[in-house]
Amino acid sequence: MTIEAGQPLAGQPTTARQAGPRRPLGGLGRAALGRAGRAALLATDRPPVPDALEPLVQAHRRHHPQADLGLLGRAYRLAEASHRGQKRKSGEPYITHPLAVTMILAQLGAGTTTLVASLLHDTVEDTELTLEQVGAGFGPEVAYLVDGVTKLEKVDFGAAAEAETFRKMLVATGDDVRVMVIKLADRLHNMRTIRHMKPASQVRIAKVTRDVLIPLAERLGIQVLKAELEDIVFATLHPEEHTRARALLTRHEAGQDTLLEPFARALDRQLAEAGIAAEVTVRPRHGVSLHRVLLKRAAAPGPDGRPQGPQPADFGRLLVVVEENADCYAVLGELHTCWTPLPGEFKDFVAAPKFNLYQSLHTAVALAGGEVVEVLVRTRRMHEVAETGVVALGDPGQPGGGDQGGDELDRTDPARPGWLSRLLEWQQETPDPDAFWSALTADLAGDREITVVTEHGETLQLRAGASCVDAAYLLGEETGHRCIGARVNGRLTALSTVLRDGDRVAILTDEPAAPAGSATPDGAGTPGREDGAPSGPGRHRAEPSGPAPEWLAHVRTPAARLAIERWLADHPPRRPVVRTGPSAGQPAPPAHRAAPDRPAAPVTVAGRPGAPVRLARCCTPVPPDAIAGYPIRGGAVAVHRAGCPAGERMRADGRGALEVDWRPGAPPAGYRATLRAEALNRPRLLADLTAAISEEGVGIVSAEVEPPQELRVRHTYTVELPDPASLAAVLRAMLKVSGVYDVSRPHAPAGGGGGRTPVGGAPGEAVREAAGEGPADSPGDAPPENGDDRSAPGVRTSWGIHGRTAAFTGQRSLSRSLGPEG
Repeated sequence: MTIEAGQPLAGQPTTARQAGPRRPLGGLGRAALGRAGRAALLATDRPPVPDALEPLVQAHRRHHPQADLGLLGRAYRLAEASHRGQKRKSGEPYITHPLAVTMILAQLGAGTTTLVASLLHDTVEDTELTLEQVGAGFGPEVAYLVDGVTKLEKVDFGAAAEAETFRKMLVATGDDVRVMVIKLADRLHNMRTIRHMKPASQVRIAKVTRDVLIPLAERLGIQVLKAELEDIVFATLHPEEHTRARALLTRHEAGQDTLLEPFARALDRQLAEAGIAAEVTVRPRHGVSLHRVLLKRAAAPGPDGRPQGPQPADFGRLLVVVEENADCYAVLGELHTCWTPLPGEFKDFVAAPKFNLYQSLHTAVALAGGEVVEVLVRTRRMHEVAETGVVALGDPGQPGGGDQGGDELDRTDPARPGWLSRLLEWQQETPDPDAFWSALTADLAGDREITVVTEHGETLQLRAGASCVDAAYLLGEETGHRCIGARVNGRLTALSTVLRDGDRVAILTDEPAAPAGSATPDGAGTPGREDGAPSGPGRHRAEPSGPAPEWLAHVRTPAARLAIERWLADHPPRRPVVRTGPSAGQPAPPAHRAAPDRPAAPVTVAGRPGAPVRLARCCTPVPPDAIAGYPIRGGAVAVHRAGCPAGERMRADGRGALEVDWRPGAPPAGYRATLRAEALNRPRLLADLTAAISEEGVGIVSAEVEPPQELRVRHTYTVELPDPASLAAVLRAMLKVSGVYDVSRPHAPAGGGGGRTPVGGAPGEAVREAAGEGPADSPGDAPPENGDDRSAPGVRTSWGIHGRTAAFTGQRSLSRSLGPEG
């Protein structure tokens, strides 16, 4: 849509006087009336409005009948005198530019203060007029707007002048959004006359407009500016595609509309019969919009397998404008009753407005011939905001500015948009102009936002494509640095998970240090703390674990990216230091130093005093388990629980069992045990199980959750016990968790085929690893799976805490095995 001088914006209500021809008053013509009006002004000592302002005054009074025209006249005279003698590249007097910019703003409905600032917006930058003189003549408000759009000098900032100018403009926009509105109108007129620039300058200006100013117009909701800027940029950067789309539009406008116009008349009749007052019009697409539709058509093959050409419904949509919010849903009911709605095409932006204040009902219906027509339904107020965005809200601080007309369902909010607040926050952290420009263009690249809700009820606005990491840093930089996991819609998920509109998210963080004076049992694990959970008074903030470099691959918001990069720069990875001799200034170590006392082995081996002992990871023996020992490489002894299938296989391979026993007075701590919980799958199961384990003072070394099968899930934990007696307590605590029907200590698989064998390795390697011959520093390895289980399909067998085997095949056997404790 092109804004032209003296013409009302499309879709805006017109008065009866504008709708029909004006009647001459007393037989006088327009010229005579104009002379009479000027004479009346002179008689009252008010200066007449300059002739050059007549079209602008008409457009301005259409929206503001009581406007102060004297202020506009003074501003124009000062601007004309300041720019006198200056020429544009087109050869026109320079004053034509501020006049054209002000006309654009007047047609949008901007207030008088905005128009005055627009007339003067280039005076401080290009003339001898100073900002102090502007403030003295027109007030600090006008001076602030003029200063906000004034460019910074390249002499002072060099190549960074453009980036720093936009930074200055955005900061000013944070206090008064009219600064950016004036800049957008200024750029629109410059783009209309871009043909007078050099080709290289045309491309550079068009790219900046595409990457920064068009997204800003979208976020401010000024659709009429955005659409025209898009078309001019499209013609500048892609002239061939623009010519094709323009030719299609011209051909369609010249022909007879056999689809949209007849459907509009039919819908108008249907709404009149239903008693709904509505205005139904065909809203034609502009060039870029049609080009996007053509790309979708080309990507989707038709019934014959070939790319589809343009269809009659591609050239426009139906717009239905009603009086009240309730009428929007009444129109929707008539549409979906009389025509066939397309599933998935309905969007309710009335109840949930877009981030740029846009409100409408979107739907699509199929006609009798199979054609699909898109329909937009909105009120007149919604239409004004959809077309002119923040301009329709009025000047801030003025009486009636941002008035919503008293409709409690109208959700337009003149407060600072959330995206602008976030942008102003992270720009302070990027003093480098190049980094700021890159972050700005990346932040504006996303054309929409999503809304997610935390489990504590806080609403988060994120750009589309944001991940859980972005949500964590939006809650605060400290929360992001302490983030260790996330839960989306009640399920644990990876931090790289892309969030969708309406998701319910919880950020899990590592627990800060314990309160001063409190004691934590050795080896006790601390469960993750959810975002928003308060910390107790007197709690010391421990150094967070910090983000991983891999997080940069899936962050989408500049604030999160900058915080992660700053952390990684301040916390470089530590590299091990290898010393080959005494450092300077340090004495050399003595030639013979006694070896430090090694802790006594927890198991004694008959006939092999001092032999190295390894507790097998497959069955994790813990005192007072019955155990058996088997010789392995290097003279060491692997200790298994009695009956462990891995030990039995070693015995079958010819390795004689050794007599072993727990050493009296062995160290009470340091034992690891593998625990397996069988449960019915439900939300928060993992959190409840880890909390139950930690409450017993037991540290969690590793955890593995298998995919659910038939609503049942298996959790396997490797824990470090503070003392052997705590094993029974933690088993009971896990069994008390809701949904858990069995807890067991697994063995190695009983056949050798179910163990985890490295790719390309022999099965014997897995047996040796289960026997304890693997690396001694890998306690977190998960136990082998029951790959050779002889049970029937769908049946899983485990050695339960109740001291018997239990096979679950259905609800009946489940309830029988649980008994009274279940």
